[in-house]
Amino acid sequence: MPRYAILLAPSANRVYADQASRMSRAELGAFGRVLSSPVEEVGTAEIGGVEYLTFEGELMGRDMAFLSNLSSAYALFERVDEELLRPCALSPLGRYDSDLITIPKYAGKTNEQFTKLVLNLTLLGSASAERMLDGGLTVLDPLCGRGTTLNQALMYGYDGIGVEIDGKDVEAYKLFLQTWLKRKRLKHTAELVPMRRQGRRAARRLEVTMAASKDDHRSGAVQKLTVLHADTTQLDGLIRGNCADVLVADLPYGVAHGSYEDEGGLSRRPLDLLERAVPQWLPLLRPGGAIGLSWNVKVAKRELAEDILIAAGLELVEYGDLLHRVDQGIERDVVVARKIG
Repeated sequence: MPRYAILLAPSANRVYADQASRMSRAELGAFGRVLSSPVEEVGTAEIGGVEYLTFEGELMGRDMAFLSNLSSAYALFERVDEELLRPCALSPLGRYDSDLITIPKYAGKTNEQFTKLVLNLTLLGSASAERMLDGGLTVLDPLCGRGTTLNQALMYGYDGIGVEIDGKDVEAYKLFLQTWLKRKRLKHTAELVPMRRQGRRAARRLEVTMAASKDDHRSGAVQKLTVLHADTTQLDGLIRGNCADVLVADLPYGVAHGSYEDEGGLSRRPLDLLERAVPQWLPLLRPGGAIGLSWNVKVAKRELAEDILIAAGLELVEYGDLLHRVDQGIERDVVVARKIG
């Protein structure tokens, strides 16, 4: 059986880079769900003094295209023998230049590789897994901040819907995206408009339409992005149901992040937010859609997060060990659950 070796990409976050190999093993196992045959003998090997992620498998058809999107993949080789590697061409989804992802820098930004990993795991756990390479999907981030997950969705050729309670973050994201689109000379429209519910102003909505090329724009092959400046626990009437194929969110970490309570104070309890928000989120997911969440286990145990999702009627998707250290106060984990029916 052919043997392969993946050279993992360096990460700007040293702590994350130290754990990328272990997490990539779990992600590679998830990709096995859409490959022609399962990957086997997943492990690591030192070749020429450099660590590689290794596996065996019969890669056919679109298999190489799927694996090209592994979040930490830098280069893929077929192992001719123990020391000789033959390069394999990668073709990652990349509708736009990579600086759409890498330019934004701000306090609290989630590592880009981790964002891609969570989106991948959620897609692969959903009924849309086989369509990952084909575009036309919609990603919902109900705690979108300044749009890291939404930008990754755009890179994949998907539409995006975001919700963010902090108006400054919505304004900052609008400014960045408009500036980036103008600098790249891409056809687009971007407008921030008020929304009303029962005759009252309930939210503001950022609406962006964009195309990767002039030919795409002329043919109508455009992507749509919507970001609501609203409370994610009060979305009734603001977003139509069954609009998203996957939902990906980074819950408040309980350190420098928070969510607002009914009384107007700042809560640093992510499970309180999750319990209140899941009933609002589920109607937005299409049947077979999946939810992917990351959070700080130092302030919220995994079992309790799973209990909330199961109680809402979701089915857990089992992956390998994804628990990892971010810094002294944050130890992060990932859970994925699928909407049944």
